Amino acid sequence: MLAEENEEKHKTNAGEIMRIGEYALTALETCRFYLDGGAMFGVVPKVLWEKSNPSDQKNRIEMAARALLIETGKRRIIVDTGVGEGWDQKFSQIYGIDNSKYTLRDSLNAAGLSATDITDVILTHLHFDHVGGATYVDGEGEIKPTFPNATYYVQKKQYEWAVHPSEKDQASYRNERYVPLFEEGRLTLLDGATEFLPGIFLNVTNGHTVGHQTILVTDGSKALYHPGDTIPTSSHVPLPYIMGYDNSPLTTLEEKKDILKKAVERGFTLFFEHDPKYAATMVEKTEKGYRAGAPVDLREK
Repeated sequence: MLAEENEEKHKTNAGEIMRIGEYALTALETCRFYLDGGAMFGVVPKVLWEKSNPSDQKNRIEMAARALLIETGKRRIIVDTGVGEGWDQKFSQIYGIDNSKYTLRDSLNAAGLSATDITDVILTHLHFDHVGGATYVDGEGEIKPTFPNATYYVQKKQYEWAVHPSEKDQASYRNERYVPLFEEGRLTLLDGATEFLPGIFLNVTNGHTVGHQTILVTDGSKALYHPGDTIPTSSHVPLPYIMGYDNSPLTTLEEKKDILKKAVERGFTLFFEHDPKYAATMVEKTEKGYRAGAPVDLREK
């Protein structure tokens, strides 16, 4: 169980590294933002979720937008790009976007890199808080790729959904942040699960949104699993804790069961993109079900 006395020790900063086989993995903080607590926890009552995720006067809870950097040889891979910058005032206020402490650029610099060093960008899906930092608007008002030397990757079904979303989830998509990448031939559309590089596996889940992809990095004995928005924070590890944002919550439930079962049996470290306190934890199974276990220091070798 997450212990309060470990909270300060395990708060995340850019530059923390875990090594799995030939890969060095770094958590990159990109910003803080806020989403409605009720939407984040679905059918779970506020009296339960507010214990670990206190809300502000607008019922919003603090969210991280954490990217994962994977380095090996000449490859520098980023998983998701955070909310990004350059949003209009209304949008920024609705979501409480705060870059005062963290930016993707600063976190890359802290890791000894710049945007030009990135060779690959894996996008779990195309919601604004995952792809917003993939592009930027230059001084002449043109949209440019944030990572000029990188190839971007997303599932084909997710891209097709993103350009024609439903009325339920259309507010989560902002086409200007990713359609230009596709039009310029910078965005590669994947068709199903694949081994991206030896020991890096992309898997498809469909509960949160169609064609959402998760990432497993493993050397056969040690593994880190990035579930994207299937399990966005450590508070979402218990099975009933499913976001109201999910298009198919019962599908999410079955996907969580599979992920958490494997995490316990195989000792996966679980990476959290949106948890404001913990970048990663282990998973425990008790008589009451699954819960987040001990925080994992990503600097552990």
